[in-house]
Amino acid sequence: MSVTINAHSLGRLLDKVTGHIGGDHVEVIHGVRLEVDSTYLYAVASDRYTMAAARYRHGGEENGEPFARTIPARCLRSLREWTTLQEGQHSIAVSTEPGRLVFTSPAGDLRIAVTDNMEFPDWRGLIRGALDQPACEEPFTALNAGFLSRWSAAGDVLRVRVPAEDKAVAVFATDFVGLQMPIRYSGVGPVPKQSFGDAKGTWAWTLSGGADALDMAKAMPADDDRPRYYAPTDLREVGEDLLRQVLRSNTDMHGKSGDQPEEFRAHVVGAVSGWAAYRYLDALHKADPRLAAEIVTDVAEQLDSGEIGEFAWDAAEAAGFDPQKWDDEYQNHLAEQAEKKQGSFADRLAAALNEVRRHGIGFTVEDNAHVAFDEQHDEWTAISTDSAA
Repeated sequence: MSVTINAHSLGRLLDKVTGHIGGDHVEVIHGVRLEVDSTYLYAVASDRYTMAAARYRHGGEENGEPFARTIPARCLRSLREWTTLQEGQHSIAVSTEPGRLVFTSPAGDLRIAVTDNMEFPDWRGLIRGALDQPACEEPFTALNAGFLSRWSAAGDVLRVRVPAEDKAVAVFATDFVGLQMPIRYSGVGPVPKQSFGDAKGTWAWTLSGGADALDMAKAMPADDDRPRYYAPTDLREVGEDLLRQVLRSNTDMHGKSGDQPEEFRAHVVGAVSGWAAYRYLDALHKADPRLAAEIVTDVAEQLDSGEIGEFAWDAAEAAGFDPQKWDDEYQNHLAEQAEKKQGSFADRLAAALNEVRRHGIGFTVEDNAHVAFDEQHDEWTAISTDSAA
């Protein structure tokens, strides 16, 4: 059976579980298990203390039998580097042949030697068993702090379930589930038993000086008064700014389509561009939160540099476009608009003078290239520059 996944998604799939690989003293868990069924491509790893399973929904159109192979730990670095060298959107076909796991991309193939019949722990049964555990009323589980950093690769939002003091903690993220066993020994002896009430009691005297019923979500200082002239590097703040731009532009465009067409178009462009940017950023964050954060930081640095025009020009050329042609066309457009504005100004001036006359206000207008009084029709009219000369 062959399945297809884009290069970026394959890299993310591996990154989510690589930190959980077991040591080389147990061969069957010293690597990443890659499995395929009719719906998903899975990557699984465990060192017996933690277990991580990530999945990617493939197209479902591939033929052949499902397969499961363990990628040896020694091969993971080369596989990850090879994946990084591919264009992120390029498709990679994952398949098997005797003694090999094969990765095929438009740029070439990578074959990794594997043991076809190597068993792997029943990760589905282990995870399902942990999730089926009933939850205690007030579990107070001790965890190895050194293992907690492993979960950061799963995503920037994690959900955790603690069923009982001596049972595995379940960790969930998008298309990811994992387990972490409680720590039973610290140093040379077992971890002392402690209830939540006991732990809370050790801090009772220290915390007694604080106010009652404070909520950290509400009682901490707000940052709404910070200056907003800088390019933000926080993804949520960027999203807020984009949505604010859309709503402001949408409000400002009303009533300007007739007498202020240029300002109207500017607000339309601002609203449309802001909404498109927000949707793209939101989709990128859902697909890869880390990459979204990196892009936001990189864009902030580019905006702060004040050279986005140069960046856009270079990007257009790199993409095979002709920015010089765009610039020439726009310069011609500006020249045409400048010619039209002359007549437009004269029309507005003539209309204003006629309005003043209708209100009985006297005035004198010197000869000019814009307007003249039409005695036959008893009104001010616009004239061209050539006729005025």
